[in-house]
Amino acid sequence: MIRLQINGRALDYEGDPRRRLSDVLRHDYRLTGTKVGCDAGDCGACTVLVDGAAVCACLTPIAQVSERRVETIEGLHPRGPGALQRAFLRHGATQCGICSPGMVMAAEALLRDTPQPDRSQVETALAGVLCRCTGYQKIIAAVLDVAGSAAATAPKSGKAVGARVERLDGVAKLCGEEAFGADFVPDNALWVRAIRSPYAAARFACSELSAWAARHGVQVFTAEDVPGRNCIGVIPRFADQPVLAERHVRMVGEAVALVAGPREVVQALDLTTAPINWFPEQSLDLQDAKTNGAKPLHDTRPDNLLIAGVVSRGDAQAAFAQAAHEVHGVFETTHVEHAYIEPEAGTAWMEGDVLNIRAATQAPAMDRGDTALFLGMPQEKVRIRPAATGGGFGGKLDMSVQPFLGLVTRLTGRPSVMVFSRAESMQASTKRHPAQMTARLAADAQGKLTGMCFDGDFDTGAYASWGPTVAVRVPVHASGPYQIPNYQAEARAIHTNGPVAGAFRGFGVPQATVLQETLMDQLAVKLGMDRLVFRQLNALQDGQQTVCGQRLQGVGIGACLDALAARWAQANEEVAAFNGRAGRLRRGIGLASCWYGCGNTALPNPSTMRMGLTAEGVLCLHQGAMDIGQGANTVMAQIAADGLGVTVDQITLIDADTAITPDAGKTSASRQTVVSGQAILRAAQALRQQILQLVNMGQGANIEIGPNRVTVAQGAQRRDIALQDLPVGAEGYVLMAEARYDPPTEALDAQGQGAPYAVYGYGAQLAEVEVDLDLGTVKTLRVSAAHDLGRVINPTLAEGQIEGGIAQGLGMALMEEYVPGQTCNLHDYLIPTVGDMPEVVSHLIEVPDPEGPLGAKGLGEHTLIPTAPAILNAITHACGAQLTQLPARPDRVLAAIKAAALKAETARSGLFENAGESAELFQ
Repeated sequence: MIRLQINGRALDYEGDPRRRLSDVLRHDYRLTGTKVGCDAGDCGACTVLVDGAAVCACLTPIAQVSERRVETIEGLHPRGPGALQRAFLRHGATQCGICSPGMVMAAEALLRDTPQPDRSQVETALAGVLCRCTGYQKIIAAVLDVAGSAAATAPKSGKAVGARVERLDGVAKLCGEEAFGADFVPDNALWVRAIRSPYAAARFACSELSAWAARHGVQVFTAEDVPGRNCIGVIPRFADQPVLAERHVRMVGEAVALVAGPREVVQALDLTTAPINWFPEQSLDLQDAKTNGAKPLHDTRPDNLLIAGVVSRGDAQAAFAQAAHEVHGVFETTHVEHAYIEPEAGTAWMEGDVLNIRAATQAPAMDRGDTALFLGMPQEKVRIRPAATGGGFGGKLDMSVQPFLGLVTRLTGRPSVMVFSRAESMQASTKRHPAQMTARLAADAQGKLTGMCFDGDFDTGAYASWGPTVAVRVPVHASGPYQIPNYQAEARAIHTNGPVAGAFRGFGVPQATVLQETLMDQLAVKLGMDRLVFRQLNALQDGQQTVCGQRLQGVGIGACLDALAARWAQANEEVAAFNGRAGRLRRGIGLASCWYGCGNTALPNPSTMRMGLTAEGVLCLHQGAMDIGQGANTVMAQIAADGLGVTVDQITLIDADTAITPDAGKTSASRQTVVSGQAILRAAQALRQQILQLVNMGQGANIEIGPNRVTVAQGAQRRDIALQDLPVGAEGYVLMAEARYDPPTEALDAQGQGAPYAVYGYGAQLAEVEVDLDLGTVKTLRVSAAHDLGRVINPTLAEGQIEGGIAQGLGMALMEEYVPGQTCNLHDYLIPTVGDMPEVVSHLIEVPDPEGPLGAKGLGEHTLIPTAPAILNAITHACGAQLTQLPARPDRVLAAIKAAALKAETARSGLFENAGESAELFQ
């Protein structure tokens, strides 16, 4: 018997004294506000207080807290958010929310001991808690401002857009009330685990598996048990991935069987010892896969080519022949892990003959369609009820636990639960595409770009996933937001036996931009032009055509570059002064620009939104655009409020659920603010029109919603609508409007000419770094980020997206490198911590787009794209090192410094006629 004191309650625990405190809290006492992201003390999401000190509950045996005072997020302020949580809300310091309880508890421990900490003390206290969304800046600000002012006054009717409305789902996230995928466990549920391949390529047989399962008291399911189509894929015509491999695996971690049974039994099993007979085969990496005669992974895809994307305009070769100056380069990027703090998890159960699945997802309607096909069920008999998503970034666009849970529950009739371990998540989830790229860039004597060629191979792994999207999107964007009259670009998605490469914040554009923007710097230097001025000279402008021949309006790249000009001039002076002193540290500054088309590439991309008013006067917004931390719940409510002419607090959110919310499309490609935002604006305006018509008043009238009534006033006129006198429709509303919006695009022809996106967003970033010439280490000191949002819906959320995107871009630039077959935890896979982050200064630019809702553009993807190339350009400026591979680890930086010194010495020696020749030698 172990005596516990949890949140002031005396409890007696009987059981294994070695059990993790986190496990006991969550499964014995249902205190699910304590989150689990790693079970290794790496992420800190499980932070609780023991006798007032912050500890990782996942590393603490239950025996160690006997007779000690344990506090969880639920017990911190049970009557509602306290001052610290209010500060988090005020500053926008929570996004997806999975790390928020751990952050709050770590900060609470600090503040009890040090009520007025300085920034350094806050950073130290929070160093053990990882956040993948926020970039930490707003979290630090919140902790430093606990005693600050109360929340801002809620905006009045018609004034919600542009206001710093607090995140509508923030209180639940900060108080531990938000339910994520692993937080809902039905009684009598079967726990499910997958047996996965240890080989990248192998044949296998599992004839002895049933007997093994019977001995252990569990059930086992294989591909033979699949009642429908054992093949899934996010793009139907490229679907190629079995949910359970049939006789052949193509990647490490591929699932071959499911084991289901009591939780304690299933979790205790060592699945690596399950009786699977493996017959390993030769696996292919990117170089192998491209070799003539290489065996294709898929019989229908010769040469292991999934798809190639091409954009061609003008005559690039002629442009190079006539150019005054040109540069060329090669670049290689690696696998990058999404590293969301919430591993994949979910639950399934039956309600009558309807299968319900609750899991983290970015695309509930897509999940329903693929799951129904897999199970051989009508779509209307499958209901996806998304859990809160603890980080996505593209990684939760592909299904994970959904088909596994659906299979077990459909075949057994019992609820089922599946929670990936961190190692399993890293092994089985999709990654950013590794790329091998070459490019050439040319300009005339005046500095105007005249031509560009780009060629890239993107390792798409064993299955298609979002590989087609990456291959098609990259050639459209590889030019950057510049006018280039002669252009030739091709990107290929190549199958290998590596991890499936899918969607990851940018769909291949970040990789291409690294090469394109570093070449922009090299060409500016060759021209003898200021690097900012060179970009301003070539930036796209309204009325000009892109490399796809699309004529643009609302182009904001020039305004973004202009916004950085003052800091650029000042930073140049500061760097020159710093580097004038002797020492091993050198500072540098770098620029990079970006553009990004919002939504699908030249394909239909619709969203449908619904608003309804009940007879009791409850205004409901059916918001099916998944909020994965970016703030869709709040942004859609702000747009809806202004479209209807009411205040945000009058709106009741009906969250994504395939049974009760229309399909808003997937949360990806920075599309929701643009596409779903336009849909909800139209629905709100239509509902407003219905109300005005009932009282015969004009557009200038004011609408007030109260219990059982709507009052409309205009001047001296004032009329009431008795809602209970109106008939109730099929959806349960007396007044309702639904609107669908699909952005106008044009298909791309064989040369990639057309209008692939209706709306583009733009951005530019200035990075300031410090390089240690002896160690090769790089510290990013400051990033100034100017992003064109068209219309800023919520400044706080926009700043949070910028800061979080920069954090991921910094990780991509300097530290993040997933090694297939080796990387399995958040200790070896490095993502930025609070101590790694630079100061971030955001400039929110508004150049309205005529197609966006109220002029708005997307932002989520754009914020990451320029960060890595800006940092690389700053490294080159600091010490001459030109990196050709990411991440810029210290060993690679040192090698590049030595190569730069050798190149400079060679040029000085006169061995070649000019420095250009020596530069080519070392490309």
